[in-house]
Amino acid sequence: MSEPLRISSRDNPQLQRLRRLAQDGAAYRRLGQVWIEGDHLCTAMRARGIACAQAVITEEAWQNGSLRALAGWAAKVAIVPAGLFAGISALETPAAIGFVLDLPEVPPIEPHLASVVLDRLQDPGNVGSILRSAAAFGCGQVLALKGTAALWSPKVLRAGMGAHFALRLVEGLQERALAELQVPLLATSPHAAQALPGADLPRPCAWVLGHEGQGVSASLLARCGLQLRIPQPGGEESLNVAAAAAVCLYESCRRGSQ
Repeated sequence: MSEPLRISSRDNPQLQRLRRLAQDGAAYRRLGQVWIEGDHLCTAMRARGIACAQAVITEEAWQNGSLRALAGWAAKVAIVPAGLFAGISALETPAAIGFVLDLPEVPPIEPHLASVVLDRLQDPGNVGSILRSAAAFGCGQVLALKGTAALWSPKVLRAGMGAHFALRLVEGLQERALAELQVPLLATSPHAAQALPGADLPRPCAWVLGHEGQGVSASLLARCGLQLRIPQPGGEESLNVAAAAAVCLYESCRRGSQ
């Protein structure tokens, strides 16, 4: 870590750049960097050994031994007044530390890896929650088709709670790119004849999850070798897509451990 830089002006070019990264969900694509806010996400990033280009920390937090040590993971550190940090943050209650991550290069699709395919999901909370479930249940790859909420946007990062750093993330894909996958595609449908609990699940596989209102597109559904129904004895019409993903990914994980 180099000597910390103290910043006291809200017009500082570094702070202006960070403000765009924190408050514009698509800015990371233009600027090539990602803003990671809060000690939980920063700790998760450090635990995975991911390089940090810069830490930004408040003057008060710099006096905290554990947060100061966390900031020391970064190649560079900027110390700012709490008011300036709040001006960067898009959170109702701003954190006291954030990391700047160079946007990872988009990896190629790994053909044989257990995967999740996201088809035009719009809600960042849903997308982040699905990433958490994928990481928790050992599904190593998430493939986001064009039209899906930006995977590295601040809202998806917050909802993902560190799952990003455990996954192979590929976004902006056209549907035809899925031809590279060499694992079966599975989808859920409330109208499917076969129920999930009794189905013979292929392992590994790729679970396909669709738009919150429209579901999986007809063309993508036609690529799925198996459609399954999640039983809902309570009588609800359908599950939230993030809840459905958790059920499916847990079931794949459970079967794989037997």
